[in-house]
Amino acid sequence: MILVTGGAGFIGSVLAKTLNELGHTDLVIVDKLGSTAKWKNLRNLKFQEYIHADELFNGDYDDLISEVDLIFHMGACSSTTEKDMDFLMKNNVAYTQALFRFAATKNIPFIYASSAATYGSGELGYKDSHEQIPSLIAMNPYGYSKQLVDEWVLKEEQKPEHWFGLKFFNVYGPNEYHKDEMRSLVDKSFRQIKTNGLVKLFKSYKPEFRDGEQLRDFIYVKDVVRAMIELADPELASKSGIYNLGTGKARSFIDLANATFKAMGKEPKIEYIDMPEAIRDQYQYYTQADMSKFMQALPDFTFTTLENGVSDYVLNYLMKLDSHY
Repeated sequence: MILVTGGAGFIGSVLAKTLNELGHTDLVIVDKLGSTAKWKNLRNLKFQEYIHADELFNGDYDDLISEVDLIFHMGACSSTTEKDMDFLMKNNVAYTQALFRFAATKNIPFIYASSAATYGSGELGYKDSHEQIPSLIAMNPYGYSKQLVDEWVLKEEQKPEHWFGLKFFNVYGPNEYHKDEMRSLVDKSFRQIKTNGLVKLFKSYKPEFRDGEQLRDFIYVKDVVRAMIELADPELASKSGIYNLGTGKARSFIDLANATFKAMGKEPKIEYIDMPEAIRDQYQYYTQADMSKFMQALPDFTFTTLENGVSDYVLNYLMKLDSHY
């Protein structure tokens, strides 16, 4: 039995769907639905049980979760603008620690979502060596919550034999529709193009970057999910650790917008707007994952190009889901 936290969310629901396609319907989905549209991500999934995240450890499900033999922990507040650090300490840090201890006690594989937000401004680079991780300084509360987990896991003496913490870079793809302002630029661009025929990008406030040429390591959600499933292979237990999960190739926001226009069959039209002052001091102008350690673990893994990923997302999902817009 496989437990997927955040299973109604963006990455978690794509993961659950892929697991279904591989023949796994013995899933336990853990999440908090509330009044959001996340429930829609559950409609095409087959699973054995849904558990509200706050009830997972209240004793009611002890018999069920005793049968779990693999955990994918994707559940967390992923908002980079969340300011309630007490909430993040409970929801992102303590919850992950509880699940990790559970996995360690049972000695079952545990794969959890960390974040490239732990790298802060990137002044130390983007190398995922365990030795460097304690030196990283996040720029926002969300990134700090993920940093606290990574440092705690590395210091924890009792670990499962098989575990991975994955520093996700800029993930885009289907099932992110409920994320409001945290949606990827592909989704936002698609909506803007349909509504106004243009895409609005932030101006640059650093002379070394021209407007729209801020760089990110964009990774398609299907690659993220495929990587997690491959890392769950028992033969990779000896490779356990904290890894980057990007493509290793930084691309500009202009590239992303142009790929969206192309997928929609429209000529690019971009307008540059002021960046809100509230985020200027914590804005990352460049991210690019060092993927050397990952490629040593999975040497045959290939990533979807930005253009192909955006095309698949736009043509096979966004264009077919106009009811979301």
